[in-house]
Amino acid sequence: MSDVTIRRAAVGDAAAFCELMSDAEVFGNLLQMPYPSEELWRQRLADGSLPGKVDLHLVAVREGHVVGSAGLHPVSPALRRRHALMLGISVRPDAQGHGVGSTLMAALLDYADNWAQALRVELSVYCDNERAIKLYQRFGFEIEGRMRAYAMRQGAYVDSFAMARLHPRPPAWT
Repeated sequence: MSDVTIRRAAVGDAAAFCELMSDAEVFGNLLQMPYPSEELWRQRLADGSLPGKVDLHLVAVREGHVVGSAGLHPVSPALRRRHALMLGISVRPDAQGHGVGSTLMAALLDYADNWAQALRVELSVYCDNERAIKLYQRFGFEIEGRMRAYAMRQGAYVDSFAMARLHPRPPAWT
């Protein structure tokens, strides 16, 4: 999508993250809670940019406004799991279906495949989030399992799929 710019998130984006995550359609499809505070997001963004942190937070900007966010985060500090990253993504409802999610996914996976030494990228997605599942499948993610009663959403426990994508061309030394 040519009218969307992808860049690394900054602490100054805290208000935009707070607004994005305040949308019921957005937080309802994530493990976020309603009524986030700007201070919470300021702290998360500041923590993610500390020296030694390998988290990647990106934002999609259209016409000067943040319309989506995405991130890659280490699954675990354990040596035997350092090859795996957890992916998260969110797009404002009015920007969905316009290539924002695809643009963010392409940027995240380029980073994972070509810079972050990631062999495996993992995510969880509610089983009824068909739009997101289709996006992930277009980028090579496969459903690895169903997690029953995974999370509370609007007063009911809902199932989630565990999905993952292995590096399509794992690096080799020549």
